[in-house]
Amino acid sequence: MAPNTKSEAAIPLTDLQRAHRECFAPWRARLPELVARSQWILGPEVSAFETEFAASMGAPFAVGTASGTDAITIALLLRGIDSPERSVMTSPLTAPFTAMAVLRAGARVRFCDIDAETLLLDPVRAAEVVTPDTAAFLPVHLYGQTCDLERWRNLAAATGAALIQDACQAHGARHEGKTLTAYSSCVAYSFYPTKNLGALGDGGALCLAAEEDLVRARELRDGGRRQGHVSHCEGLNSRLDEIQAAWLRIALTRLERWNATRRRLAAVYDEELAALPPELLRPVARSEGSGHVYHLYVARAARRDDLRERLATNGVSTGIHYPVPLHLQPAFASCGLRAGDLPVAEKAVAEIVSLPMGVHLSQEQARRVTRLIRAFYGC
Repeated sequence: MAPNTKSEAAIPLTDLQRAHRECFAPWRARLPELVARSQWILGPEVSAFETEFAASMGAPFAVGTASGTDAITIALLLRGIDSPERSVMTSPLTAPFTAMAVLRAGARVRFCDIDAETLLLDPVRAAEVVTPDTAAFLPVHLYGQTCDLERWRNLAAATGAALIQDACQAHGARHEGKTLTAYSSCVAYSFYPTKNLGALGDGGALCLAAEEDLVRARELRDGGRRQGHVSHCEGLNSRLDEIQAAWLRIALTRLERWNATRRRLAAVYDEELAALPPELLRPVARSEGSGHVYHLYVARAARRDDLRERLATNGVSTGIHYPVPLHLQPAFASCGLRAGDLPVAEKAVAEIVSLPMGVHLSQEQARRVTRLIRAFYGC
């Protein structure tokens, strides 16, 4: 029998209030110092956060940016990938900002189909469609789990293409126990508010393995300047500000605990949904070696839209990440692909559903979600 929604609280897909309550008081305590200093751009809070974030991610260096999109763009510019004669291969199943970063850098975006089980960009398929103008691979650590970085590193080495990682959903993730910069020298992160490590607005960072890239990235994010008023190259206006950095420094101290909460919730979902026949609903498969941090918990569901409606009727919010693959979106028509060209991604978007996930969620609430799902399928 379905729960009585009048007596049971609604379960949102995500809710930032619990995380915000943890961070608000210590952040507010720092504000008088920020106001007294009144250095709002590229000040000591940003510098301290960059050092602390790099250490937390296991990277030698980090550069704060205005968004994750900008972090990817800067990574491409560092590798000289800035003209239509050079293309970047990435996933059709991600937020459009991944591909927008390629276009913004001035390169062409190309899409390759994804793995049918993990929904991650498939290096085997990518190897089959590499062309002489493929200048970079841009795999996305979708939903918080890492791609097969060993294979991607080998493919990049074999083709001479750069490997740039989109880790905008994977704060704190490791692969085979190693930090992400162990596999490539540029790893981009986003601090969009709903991310595992979220700001109070937009923000991003680029983790780097080489000091020469650090110097150049700092120049690129600040309009091509070198701490003066002269621009030495074409750059961006993409600077993480002091207020956001102060917030992120506080949130960063809680990230490991928050990620552990997400993993425990995912384990509840895994256990409770295991009884369902896979042809009715199955969680997206874990990639081998991935240190999943569960930015999202995503399953593939038969009668997906009917399931979402039933859950909504019982006060449970869900989402679709993402409803239209990028190669079929008007903004990326220049890629030249049509419906049917990337069948795995196109099939996936008709089945995927994101279940509630985040530090706001209790394990009992996760079990309530699974009870509703099992009831819907009669299991």
